[in-house]
Amino acid sequence: MTSPIDIEGGGTSVVVDGEPEPKKKPEEQQLVGRSPGQLMWIRFRRDRAGVLSACVVIFFFVIGLAAPLISKLYGKNPYTVYADERPELFDSAGVPLQPNGGISGEFWFGLEPGNGYDVFTKLLYGIRNSLMISLAVTVATVLTGILLGVAAGYLGGRPDFWISRLIDFLLAFPAQLFFIASMPVVVSLFVSPRDETPVYVRVVALIAVQWVLGWMSLARILRGTTLALREREFIEAAKVSGAPPGRIIRKEILPNVVTPILVQSTYMLPNFVTAEAGLSFLGVGIVEPTPDWGQMFSKASTELVMQNDITYMFFPGISMIIFIVAFNLLGDSVRDAFDPKSER
Repeated sequence: MTSPIDIEGGGTSVVVDGEPEPKKKPEEQQLVGRSPGQLMWIRFRRDRAGVLSACVVIFFFVIGLAAPLISKLYGKNPYTVYADERPELFDSAGVPLQPNGGISGEFWFGLEPGNGYDVFTKLLYGIRNSLMISLAVTVATVLTGILLGVAAGYLGGRPDFWISRLIDFLLAFPAQLFFIASMPVVVSLFVSPRDETPVYVRVVALIAVQWVLGWMSLARILRGTTLALREREFIEAAKVSGAPPGRIIRKEILPNVVTPILVQSTYMLPNFVTAEAGLSFLGVGIVEPTPDWGQMFSKASTELVMQNDITYMFFPGISMIIFIVAFNLLGDSVRDAFDPKSER
């Protein structure tokens, strides 16, 4: 025989054979589900390598953004020619007299052979400039890849045909050779060869050249993903309900392609960093006195520097290796976090 009885705190409990049914725990009374983003974040936090890599990447961006403040606290800047202001620090060939590239309590990372720029502040500003350029290229290529890739996959027909042929055509270009050959051409469109090229023109040219040949891989991935999504039931239901294509793409398609966008973005940015550094290394990117990662490699590889002291190569080299490895590990961790079947 069962009968309801009042219990403390309100509500009733059912008595079965003289014993009241145990009161449900709060977590049993209301089950709260987790969104895919929350599940991804939980899986990512469990990946120690991914969390450490994210901290390293954030550290590089922070010191890049804070380069002017750090330089002010340090009391030096990357533009002072110490070979002229402090000639007693250099020999007749312009090489620092102190060992290890002139490293001391006054110059933490030493002095650059030749002009005598402070290596520490030049590296800070070089990281800042390289990362900001690469970040701008990544944003431009991701937006272009989303726009053209999703449009081709969802609209189909002629738009898909022409966008796909454009992708095939641009993928046929050898990217690195095209970068080297086209940079002087793009710069000459803005500045006469007889005039000195402003820094902002070189920055715009670097972004434009890398953007033109950087968006196709993401667009192709998103096209394939969108082709599969547009046949799904929820897309057909949205069409039947009378939703316009723009709303379907914005509300139904884009939320389902966030994973490939994020994963590809984490792989694209370090590639653009190395590409930008390579152009500056070859002398068609950022040039002195504007600091740049690749420019520091170019100066360190000269005969004057390599024969006397390789210390100048150490700091830009080790910093770029750490950044690229950390960003690649971060990309792997983001990919695994979005994959529910991952064992990591």
